[in-house]
Order: sequence, then C-alpha cells, then structure tokens
Amino acid sequence: MSRAEHLPANAFDAPPGLPAPLPAGEHILWQGRPCGFGIAFRALHLRLVGLWFAGLALWAALPPALAGRPVEAATLALPTLGAGLGALALLALLGWLSARTTTYTITNRRVVMRVGIALPMTLNLPFALVESAGCRVHRDGSADLPLRPRAGNRIAYLHLWPHARPWHLNRPEPMLRSVAAGREVAQILAGALAAHRAVPEEAAGPVLVRPRAAPAPRLATAS
Repeated sequence: MSRAEHLPANAFDAPPGLPAPLPAGEHILWQGRPCGFGIAFRALHLRLVGLWFAGLALWAALPPALAGRPVEAATLALPTLGAGLGALALLALLGWLSARTTTYTITNRRVVMRVGIALPMTLNLPFALVESAGCRVHRDGSADLPLRPRAGNRIAYLHLWPHARPWHLNRPEPMLRSVAAGREVAQILAGALAAHRAVPEEAAGPVLVRPRAAPAPRLATAS
C-alpha cells in the first residue's frame, strides 16, 4: 500500500483496513503493512532460533567428529538441522501471514491497526489518547513506531503482540512494526499529531480523554 491523501467511502463500504466508513472531516494520510521479514526476524526472532538449532546440532556432532567418525557426526546432526529448518520455515510463514493480514492506517484524527491472522481485531487509537510517539529506524530503512497511550488507557499486551513495543509489559504500547520508508511515515505521524494538538480543545470534537496542553510532538529517532 502507499500513501493516500483521501480514499472515498460511501455509507455501505468502508475503506480497506478500516472497520467503518470515515466520518465527515476525517481522511487517510497513510496506509501500509509491516515488512514480513521484519516480523519474522524482529518479533519471532528467526535468527536466534536458527542459531539455537545450529548450536544443538554442533553440540551433538562435535564429539564423534573430533573422534574421527564423520558419518556418525552427520547422522547425529542431520535430525536437529532438519527440525531447525522446519521451525524456521514455520516462523517465516507466520511472519508473512502476519504482515499480509495487517493494515496500519494513519488519519488526521487517529491511528487504526487492523491485525490478526485467525481472529482479526481492529484497534482505534485517537490522537487524544496518545501521550507520545517514538521512532526506531532499522538499517533497511524500515522503522518501528510505538505509541504511548495516556495513563488510564490500558491495552492487553497479548492482544497487541506482535504489534506491541517489546518488553513494555506493565504499560503496553501499540507499535507500527517494520513499516517501509520509516522516516517518511514518522514525519506523517508527527505532522498529524502536531496538527491535532494545535486545534483548541473546544473545536476538536468529542474525545474519550481530553488532551492536556502540550507542545508540538517530536518523534524521537534512533538508528
């Protein structure tokens, strides 16, 4: 998916990735999916699982190999390596399915996350509930964009995973994970948050939590 200024919707059809048509005055700034390899490597830890099975195979094969019995060493290592390849293939498939069934949407009023392989779930996060946002850019140009909800707005970590900031269990943070062109998406999100906070509260429309006065947000970027 690519950036879009506005996607039309009628009373019967919602834009892709959204649970319902957008209300008047709201429009899509960006839509996209996570990178499949980003889910597999960073959320499902594909590299660590591969190293684990390689270490197990080496542990089993090393004694007979050092004793000059290469056939026995190969016989001991091959089953472990085969199981490891199967595990890696399964994790890669899960990463691909997770990416294919996920849609991230940034509008001028909220972030919407459509996630879930077997049981799809839609998370609506109005900007009024966002305390801060961050950005971590990876070497491939993709980025993780965590959103910190305001105090009192708790979301279950297991409901979010793998679209959650790692290790933040006490106060889970939804995260747009491994989005391509991460810096550009971060700028879109920062601009939308800044524009929302610049609107006086009485003109901003109904919100679930009234936002406190705050300067224009900056997304902290870490390469």
